[in-house]
Amino acid sequence: MVKLTKIYTRGGDSGETSLGDGARRPKDDIRIAAYGTVDEANAVIGIARLHVSGAEADMLARIQDDLFDLGADLCVPEQGRKGESAGYEALRISAKQVKRLEDEIDAMNAHLKPLESFILPGGSAAAAHLHLARTVARRAERLMVRLARTEPVNPEAIKYINRLSDHLFVMARHANRDGADDVLWRPGANR
Repeated sequence: MVKLTKIYTRGGDSGETSLGDGARRPKDDIRIAAYGTVDEANAVIGIARLHVSGAEADMLARIQDDLFDLGADLCVPEQGRKGESAGYEALRISAKQVKRLEDEIDAMNAHLKPLESFILPGGSAAAAHLHLARTVARRAERLMVRLARTEPVNPEAIKYINRLSDHLFVMARHANRDGADDVLWRPGANR
């Protein structure tokens, strides 16, 4: 368990921050941007949780825990996989976490009517926030893929963030009364 006794350290005052393996990186480094955007997605999911209950709230709670795991995964570069310099094994996203998202997507999607058009973000408050979380997750995915072109990244981490945006899309439809309140795109409607 993490125990924080002091919130500020002054360590970042020069524009650098520490990774989980102790290495220092500029705060605008792609790795920092990737896990910072994962954190942003987590915050938007926290808002979405205010608008759901029951199984949906439980799913989002698990996802928020997973996103902290994902941040921890990205915070320790793959070269530090065993955390030798840090003295511990690095936390990594697992295939089991990806599979859970897939199972939840399939269960929710089974109740949805097929799509007949693209969906605009909106409908209910829950759906609107879930769509916002989906777009932030997609941005995190783009940053993670960009990072993976220059440094090793856990492949399960990239799979997880990709499935997460699909999960949030399906959950948004579910939150819109199983798609009945989806806002459909009307191509060229305002020409």
